[in-house]
Parts: sequence; C-alpha cells; structure tokens
Amino acid sequence: MTTKIAVLGAGSWGSVLANLLTENGQTVALWSHKASQVEEMNQHHTNQAYMPGFEYQHNLVVTDDMAEAIKDASVVLFVVPTKAIREVSAQAAKLLIANHQKVTIVHAIKGLEQETYKRVSEMLTEEIPSANRDAVVVLSGPSHAEDVAKKDITLITAASLNEDAARKVQKLFMNSYFRVYTNTDVIGAEFGAALKNIIAIGAGALHGLGYGDNAKAALMTRGLAEISRLGQSFGANPLTFIGLSGVGDLIVTATSSNSRNWRAGNELGQGKSLQEVIDTMGMVIEGVATTKAAHELAIKRHVDMPITDAIYDVLYNGAEVRSVITGLMQREGRAEIG
Repeated sequence: MTTKIAVLGAGSWGSVLANLLTENGQTVALWSHKASQVEEMNQHHTNQAYMPGFEYQHNLVVTDDMAEAIKDASVVLFVVPTKAIREVSAQAAKLLIANHQKVTIVHAIKGLEQETYKRVSEMLTEEIPSANRDAVVVLSGPSHAEDVAKKDITLITAASLNEDAARKVQKLFMNSYFRVYTNTDVIGAEFGAALKNIIAIGAGALHGLGYGDNAKAALMTRGLAEISRLGQSFGANPLTFIGLSGVGDLIVTATSSNSRNWRAGNELGQGKSLQEVIDTMGMVIEGVATTKAAHELAIKRHVDMPITDAIYDVLYNGAEVRSVITGLMQREGRAEIG
C-alpha cells in the first residue's frame, strides 16, 4: 500500500528525499515555489541549480501548486530554509484546514528561529493546528544529499514524542542504503542538527587557514560539548549527542566539502568576507543565522559556549579568525569534564 507524501521544498535535500521516497514506491508530490524549477524537473528530471548531473525518478511529480501537493497526502515533509518555515507552514495549514485534513508532519530542517530561538518543531506546532496534525517527526543525522543521491550507505534518526509516528516514518524511508532509527528525544535531535552547523563553519575556517587534523579533532570534540550543554539545559537526553543526531551529524558536516557550512568557513579562513561568501554560495548557509541565535540563547541561559562565541565574533563583529583562535587557546585552564 502506497502513501501519498507532500514534500515542501525542492532544494538539494528536499528533492533527494522526494526521489528516495518515490524510489521506495510511495506517491510523492514535490512542491517548489519556482515555476522554472518545476518545469525543468518534470521535463528533464534534473535540478541543476542544486544537484547538477543527477537524474531524478521519472514518476516523481513536481508542482508549484501547494494545494495540489498537499491534497490527499497523509504525510507532509518540510524541507525549506529555517527562515521560510513560518510562511510555508502557515500556507500549508490553511490548505489542511480547508480540506479537513489530518497529516503526519515531518521536517528535515536544521536551524533555530531568530529572536525567539525556537526549534523547527515548535514553529510547526504553532502554525499548524493540532486538529490537522497527528504528530511531528524530526529527521536528522549524517546525510549529505549528494551521497544519498549516489546511494551511499546512510543512517539517520526519526525523532518524535509519538513513537508510532516515528516508526511510520521509519518504514517510509528505509531501503537497502538508507536506514532509519527512531528516538523520542526531539529536543536533542533538533539542537544537534542545528548547532553542528556552527562547528562546521569553524572546522572549515581551520582548513582554510591550513591547520591539521589535531586542531579539527579538538574543535569537533569541544564543539560537541557545547552543543550538549545547551541542549541539556532544555531537557535533551545527553545520549542523543553521541548518536546520529549529535556526533554523527557533526562529523559529516564538519569534515566534508559537500557541507555548505564547511565551505563557508573554509572561504572565511582564506580571507574572504562573510558577505563575499554569502554572495557566491548560491544556497542558504544555515549556520550563519544559527550562530547568532545560539550565541544569544547561551547568554540568556548562562551556558558556556566559547567556540560559538568566537565564531559569532568572526561572523558578526568582523573579528579576524586567527585572533579568535589565539583567544580560545589562551583561556584559563580547566577540567575537561564537569
């Protein structure tokens, strides 16, 4: 029995997930707000702006009509930039209400809202009435779209307070190269997914400056400690941060040129300004906005996040990368644990 799934967002990750679901035998409607992109994907089965050279399943339906995508769907998957989630989910909510439709909400978005510091699942539950959703499930873990497109072995987590919904999503996505585990720690999954982008910018900067493996390992290890501290202050399970949504996602994002956050950091390390990096990237660099949100949130909650603070100084105060590294290294000595 097939399930109709509406995938909202046709960037690299959204389009590849839609392709995977289609390959798994599900009925998928992929929504994009760009008519030219819709035409290209339906006629040529390509998405050159986001996934150059990749050919999508020919029976994947792409549309710029959200009503068409959502109609009769039992699952709605959001894969849009964090800054767009309010607008897109509000639009989807109007359609669900008009259709008297109740769906499982899934998202694969990695960020925090500016000023409110809310996680994506919190925004979704605020915008979509409870009468129109049976659960919210978070997809996170080490998963570059480029590798999934090549059918590289990939393991991720489906996190939800509703274990039945998590298992439902698990079954929809799993196949011979894509394995899904379930988890009930939504807070940990979302904080791990969002905050690792900050550390990836730092790792890229180290590479751009010519630092070696020791420095990168130190950054990732201490960065994970920061991620865990902030997540636990909200009630996250510390074990989540040594799982796929934590250290797994951090490793893949902070070590690969497929990561736009790593690439942004690499260019910063090579001396480019943030604006130059943004202008040439062509896609949203989630870690830039997340750094600001995490820095401000850590101050409010009195959580020590020196690496995040240092990256914030580079991104928002124009600090020189080498100088913030020196500052981190000259901090007063302390115990590693505790």
